Amino acid sequence: MNILLIRPRPDKETIGLQHVMICEPLELEYIAANINPLFEDNKMQDLRSCDNLQRSISHNEIADINIEIIDMIVEKREIEYFIKLHKPDIVGITSYITHVHTVKDYAKRIKKVKKDCIVAVGGVHAEVVPQDFVSKYIDYIIEADGIDTFNRIIKTRQIDSVILNEESVDIKGVYKQGFKNIKKTEFNYNPPAREKTAKYRHHYYYMFHNPCALVKTSFGCPYSCSFCFCKEVTDGKYFARQIDDVISELKSIPEREIYIVDDDFLFDAKRLNEFCDALEKNKINKRFLVYGRADFISENENLIKRLAKNGLSAVIVGLESFRNDDLDSYNKKTSIHQNERAVKILQMNDIEVYATLILHLDFEKKDFTALKKWIYKMNLTFVNLQPLTPLPGTDIYDDYAKDIIISRKDYAKWDLAHMALMPKHMSIGQYYFEIIKLYYQIVLKPKNVIRLIRKYGLKEVIKLSSGSSKITNQYIRKMIRNSP
Repeated sequence: MNILLIRPRPDKETIGLQHVMICEPLELEYIAANINPLFEDNKMQDLRSCDNLQRSISHNEIADINIEIIDMIVEKREIEYFIKLHKPDIVGITSYITHVHTVKDYAKRIKKVKKDCIVAVGGVHAEVVPQDFVSKYIDYIIEADGIDTFNRIIKTRQIDSVILNEESVDIKGVYKQGFKNIKKTEFNYNPPAREKTAKYRHHYYYMFHNPCALVKTSFGCPYSCSFCFCKEVTDGKYFARQIDDVISELKSIPEREIYIVDDDFLFDAKRLNEFCDALEKNKINKRFLVYGRADFISENENLIKRLAKNGLSAVIVGLESFRNDDLDSYNKKTSIHQNERAVKILQMNDIEVYATLILHLDFEKKDFTALKKWIYKMNLTFVNLQPLTPLPGTDIYDDYAKDIIISRKDYAKWDLAHMALMPKHMSIGQYYFEIIKLYYQIVLKPKNVIRLIRKYGLKEVIKLSSGSSKITNQYIRKMIRNSP
């Protein structure tokens, strides 16, 4: 059996962060590492629960499995080339909301080349809003427990080749209209098969973290911000891997730069101290980029200092706003004081601050000016300015439904960069102009430019600037059209 795992290329309409970062497809590497070609006794019960399956299959009837990962962000050739080359029996595609049309198009083209190929779609959007992927060309939409469910699909396919018609089997974890799959709260799997992306790894980076590998140490988010999609992926549940397991994975990674992609790594002080203990004990010398909340950082200065000594080099902080009223409306449960203290603590420990800020639809020119002054005051160099976007599946989607100016099915524009809501006090074009202007007032500030060159080198700064200019060009086209 041949299995092809695909990460799709972004739609040309999506405002692309791939111009300043390309990270490895960790979810596909996990799938590749945990495909089991044989029926183990403890796995058979999953399939025996399927209708019309009453007999077991001997190991001799199960074919060998060949697995390939194709990263279409990096690849220049089209999907048909890889289908003809690898002749897959099953294709698994990961996706975000911005990929929905692309994934459906891939599925149609795959079926045209190889009609009998099974196409399964997964990823965070498929787990929260699976109905968006319904298509006659997509055989399975994975709603829960991606690794286990994909294995069930493979095993079902193997059995089908021996005794069954695939339509007779009801697979746990696959989307079915009117039924909600329950997600488990544990993660006991083999580490990701990074060797499957060996030919791409020199392309993987995040800003100045180059080359960069991804690690996931926990799942879900323990908080309940109304705008956030993260908690929806795990149905509001939060659980973490054992530190020893994380350390074992870190030892196997050659890259020094590690992006810990937990929705919130800086959460449990006891666990973080255990993490530092383990890093020191095992003499692990890595540099870490993580997500963290401002309130935790502001209340745990000594722990942040210890993490810095053990490699914490950058934190993506959801500051969200410079106005307390906004923070309250987002159910962020933080304050401007905590935001400012968190930034200072990180800066004092020479930890790079990547600040994310949500731009409210009530912004006027004076608010952009006030935000600029606050960013200058905080000496922030990196900011991600996101127009408020009520993503489908979040708590606030229905609250803002009347103000949404992007079609629900214009998936490529749901990227947290397009204007999703109608501004109250200016045109769409003017709003985009203010975003562009603010970005360049920060990026081109002489003090910031000099600091970046000294810290990262001229070559890396030019590379990042080139990527940023491509994003700017996308914004300029939106501004000229005065459209989302």
